[in-house]
Amino acid sequence: MRWLMSSDVCKHCTHAACLDVCPTGSLFRTEFGTVVVQEDIRNGCGYCVPACPYGVIEQRPSDGRAFKCTLCYDRLGAGQEPACAKACPTESIQFGPLDELRERAAMRVDQLHEAGVREAHLYGHDPEDGVGGDGAFFLLLDRPEVYGLPPDPVVTTRDLPAMWKHAGVAALSLAGGLAMSFAAPALLRGKARR
Repeated sequence: MRWLMSSDVCKHCTHAACLDVCPTGSLFRTEFGTVVVQEDIRNGCGYCVPACPYGVIEQRPSDGRAFKCTLCYDRLGAGQEPACAKACPTESIQFGPLDELRERAAMRVDQLHEAGVREAHLYGHDPEDGVGGDGAFFLLLDRPEVYGLPPDPVVTTRDLPAMWKHAGVAALSLAGGLAMSFAAPALLRGKARR
């Protein structure tokens, strides 16, 4: 038996599918690179909820409001660090430039490997992963699935252009078929009269 701790917060994906599907612009990327929900312009559609590959966006059933970590956008705007990083007594939650944090985290992984914790690895730090890297990444001591995280996160909207193309081809085919079904009897009547 062992304890594995993780934070189920927004990962602030580099390519955030929630931004792709939001019809109102309620979700936006801030000047800090974070993704925020603007409550005053949301319509309650909930498209962002299934679009998130991590399942961190929650929607209140009573009024449709969507919630997720904003990385304390208001505090960042005032030049302060997020409250979670400020209050964390063990300094497990850290805030700063991503490259610097990646470097620090890689050193910590190396320390853990030297101490015999071979399973230690970083999750969400790679800009080449399926979401373009995350603005919030994690040091895990087991497989991502154990923490309830997808092993290979991908932008859920990555197939939308191909899907729209296939839908367009199908619609054109259907329209062509309908046109032919109406045109064929008229052509046959015209040939029969000659």
